[in-house]
Amino acid sequence: MDHDILALLGDVRSVAARPGCHVEPADHNGLTRGGLAEYHALRHEAFVDRQGLFDRHDLDDRDTDPRTVVLVARDAAGTVLGGVRLGPVDDGPDLGWWQGGRLVVAPGSPRGTGTALVRAACARAESEGALRFEATVQARHERMFGRLGWSTVRPVTVAGTDHVLMRWPIGRIAALARSAKGSLGPLLRGLTGVPGFVGDDGVPVPGSDLVAACDAIVPSMVERDPEWAGWCSVLVNVNDLAAMGAEPVALLDALGARDASFASRVLSGLRRASTAYGVPVLGGHTQFGVPASLSVTALGRTADPVPGGGGVAGQRVWLTADLSGHWRPGYTGRQWDSTSGRRTPELRDLVGAVARARPAAAKDVSMAGIAGSLGMLAEASGCGAVLDVASVPRPVAATVGDWLTCFPGFAMLTAGAPAPAQAAVTAACGELVPGSGVTLRWPDGELTPAVTGGVTGLGES
Repeated sequence: MDHDILALLGDVRSVAARPGCHVEPADHNGLTRGGLAEYHALRHEAFVDRQGLFDRHDLDDRDTDPRTVVLVARDAAGTVLGGVRLGPVDDGPDLGWWQGGRLVVAPGSPRGTGTALVRAACARAESEGALRFEATVQARHERMFGRLGWSTVRPVTVAGTDHVLMRWPIGRIAALARSAKGSLGPLLRGLTGVPGFVGDDGVPVPGSDLVAACDAIVPSMVERDPEWAGWCSVLVNVNDLAAMGAEPVALLDALGARDASFASRVLSGLRRASTAYGVPVLGGHTQFGVPASLSVTALGRTADPVPGGGGVAGQRVWLTADLSGHWRPGYTGRQWDSTSGRRTPELRDLVGAVARARPAAAKDVSMAGIAGSLGMLAEASGCGAVLDVASVPRPVAATVGDWLTCFPGFAMLTAGAPAPAQAAVTAACGELVPGSGVTLRWPDGELTPAVTGGVTGLGES
């Protein structure tokens, strides 16, 4: 149908370039068009009958793992031309380490069928939250995978035949860090200036025991979900003070709204959060007849603020995270709501964790996610960091890819000492190391880059 429309529009080039197949998931339960049996038959013909890689069959435990995904390529008539399988490597919880395999294409299939399957597998793995995606590829296909962007890791042997382990580069963490924080260094040069606290979540006010923090909420979020935006305007500022070991004492807000009715919705969320955290709003500014906007300034007190850049290479890194709650409706994979259902004593206990622990360095997990925020702590400390993927506390409902790149409600990274709280889970999940950037360490000891170089460009604090 789409190609008929293109032809009617005179788009001859697109019609001529139309793919010879389309890729879709194979059905395991017979509810749609199936394809699994056809895929297995193609595998048997290729790997058992024709290539002799296996004696009787090429089936293994991955084929019976319910998490395994099979993608098949079909022609216009619906005939299965080939397929590929992919899924988590480990038998335990999905750690975001996926592997593809058993790629097969029927002889005589249209050119590009194998390429389409590989590209679809990469897209599916990333959509499932994978941060590491690999495949053992027959050596003769190494160049094809290389042209598609895969990198060779090392030679391996499978079924007595030369293969290479290849890895698809997943840049999700780096892309988030770059978009959220990457421009800060050049923009803020000369505007931030308290020695030892450059790039921190808040800033000590010289000559006092005050710490100030200021955060704005994305205008589209204010427009779309005003009550939640009001809540978050308090949440993010209180967390910024908490990262410095400061007790929050007061808030000021600046609100832009199209009318009083809309403003009341934003302020209802702000008022509810102010009450829940026990931090009063002392004043601010409200303007009507303008596009939605919201920013809040928070003031806290501490005589000895904890810096975000106080870590040194060799120190362990800890994460304290509130794993309760759920994805905020409309923000699945991006914003985890662990705070709106908490009582005031629980929230105050969370906020006081860093002040009680007095670690060498602390960083509130911001919109750069866990890995990106760790990169900010490491950058400010003049070093790099390694994050143990399997040791990061994580809610069951969140994939590793989502959890390491979302805003988690309350999550605090500390170096040198843990900062536990009763309502949270605390775990050692890495260390600071010489160098720069953030590297992910996997259960097999493999290291993969997450962020190369500094996150903000602000440098050592």
